[in-house]
Amino acid sequence: MDEQSFMPTYGRFPVALVSGKGATAQDTEGKTYIDFTSGIGVNCLGYCHEGWVDAVCKQASTLQHISNLYYNPASENLAHTLCQAAGYSKVFLCNSGAEANECAIKLARKYGTDTYGEGHDQIITLCNSFHGRTVTTLAATGQDVFHTYFTPFTEGFAYAEPNMESVRSQVTERTCAVMVEFVQGEGGVLPLEEEFVRELGEFCREKGILLMADEVQTGVGRTGTLYCWEQYGVKPDVLTSAKGLGGGLPIGACLCSEELAGVLGKSMHGSTFGGNPVVCAGAQYVLDTVNRPEFLEQVKKTGKLFWEQLEQIPEISQVRGKGLMLGAVLTKGTAAQVATACAEKGLLVLTAKSVLRFLPPLNITPEEIQAGMKILKEVLAAL
Repeated sequence: MDEQSFMPTYGRFPVALVSGKGATAQDTEGKTYIDFTSGIGVNCLGYCHEGWVDAVCKQASTLQHISNLYYNPASENLAHTLCQAAGYSKVFLCNSGAEANECAIKLARKYGTDTYGEGHDQIITLCNSFHGRTVTTLAATGQDVFHTYFTPFTEGFAYAEPNMESVRSQVTERTCAVMVEFVQGEGGVLPLEEEFVRELGEFCREKGILLMADEVQTGVGRTGTLYCWEQYGVKPDVLTSAKGLGGGLPIGACLCSEELAGVLGKSMHGSTFGGNPVVCAGAQYVLDTVNRPEFLEQVKKTGKLFWEQLEQIPEISQVRGKGLMLGAVLTKGTAAQVATACAEKGLLVLTAKSVLRFLPPLNITPEEIQAGMKILKEVLAAL
């Protein structure tokens, strides 16, 4: 049925999941799987977390959608909570990380035009970055492999290596913003160097250039703080969020500082489904749960345990990442081979280029980690 109905855009594993609880999923045949992927970082509280399910069901049975022509407490409450928690002035709610990044790009170009005049619209992104699959966010993505077939792209992007010499060489009088991922997820789980981020923040302030952070994958507790910028001590002017924010429902958010609060005015941007009450109810529960010191501290401890378990495996030569966003470099076999073999044995893992990538639920238990690691060790030893 899948092959008959879907465009063949996904390289699927031979797994058909129908239910789940915590970090354990079950397929159509009753086979169970330990899930180290959480839907590519989306199910941050695991499958069917009771509090999240209750919040979503309650809202779904009350009011499922109204459009942004009217006010609604569910979306207003989430916007207030998110701005307060993340430390920003205003937010635009949409449906995905790509849309959040589109909003950030429009905001930056409007800021450049308002502040410096027409033509100040260039945005610098980093080589090896990934910002989405729309035509514009593909243009922002600093990887040639994603650019094949889809030209002409939206103009106005330049790519720099993650060092200041390269960034300076790309900045022109047209530059209005620099956009980064603090940990390049699709690029191979590569954290940026702290010194580079510090110097970049100072450079942007001196030049009057916006610093924008794509925290679609690193945000909402994934790296051990609510947002990853906190660990670098360099606060972006614009921050985008998605994935784990909804806990399993589609959401995106573009947050901005007080200085940028009025850049986008009425009718300059919009989203039919953005701020959907049901999605917002789920996201509200996620933030209320994740944004607590004891929860975030537990993420750090769990991430340390996960890291240590990976380091003990002989077939893994390097572990990198932050919190529960980790990558493992293999000494033999390919990441795709290992991921396929793991799925056959009952473990779901991700890949990012040549590395294994792990994005387990933030509340995964030590027992679930041990069960998954046992399978991973068996698969790697059998290569």
